[in-house]
Amino acid sequence: MSESIDVENVGKSLGIRVGIVDSGFRLDQQDLVEDGAAFILHDGALWMDEPSEDPINHGARLLDIIHHHAPEALVYAAQVFNQRSTTTAAQVAAAIDWLVSQQVRVINLSLGLRDDRPVLKEAVNKALSAGVILCASSPARGEPVYPSAYDGVIRMTGDARCALDEISWLNTQYADFGGHVLGFDQKQQTAGSSLGCAHMTGHITRLLLSSPDASSEAIVKALQQQAHYRGPERRLS
Repeated sequence: MSESIDVENVGKSLGIRVGIVDSGFRLDQQDLVEDGAAFILHDGALWMDEPSEDPINHGARLLDIIHHHAPEALVYAAQVFNQRSTTTAAQVAAAIDWLVSQQVRVINLSLGLRDDRPVLKEAVNKALSAGVILCASSPARGEPVYPSAYDGVIRMTGDARCALDEISWLNTQYADFGGHVLGFDQKQQTAGSSLGCAHMTGHITRLLLSSPDASSEAIVKALQQQAHYRGPERRLS
């Protein structure tokens, strides 16, 4: 018998831990974060430190989105961006490893690195082996990025068709699902795949609040059942 989730009766359960790998959080969000850590490069070495306030207001926006969809979730923030929205495979891998040690069930990765690196692939495989669901942003078209291009990672992007609480099952070579493209400040400059990924992580977390032990396969099936749109977004020229 295949595993399934009752998507019509999503209830509440305590203790679902969500990891966000990004630029941290705002001071006014401290009560929403169970724990946080920063992963920085200094003098050619990787260091773990206390997180600083989100300098680019990106991770903070992701946290707002995920909290909207799953306010009961316990959030763990792994900071890998500082003054610029650039990071390395080593930092992201260390962040994933730390979140796995915190026993999170799902990790939001609203980022994409152009190059496949062994250290990142190893961290992803360890997380998947531990039963962690990885939700990573992927461009709607173009060259693959990592970690979304790795097997087992659920690939997410933005879909302009989707309202705040809607999702699409894209099932394309680039992405599996699409979500709402804006944050709650409605700013366009960082709209798209990164925020769509956060919305989808929120939907996944909400499902896990109902079925904490659900597998990645069961979550994907439930998302497919919930989808308001099926197939890629069609754009008119």
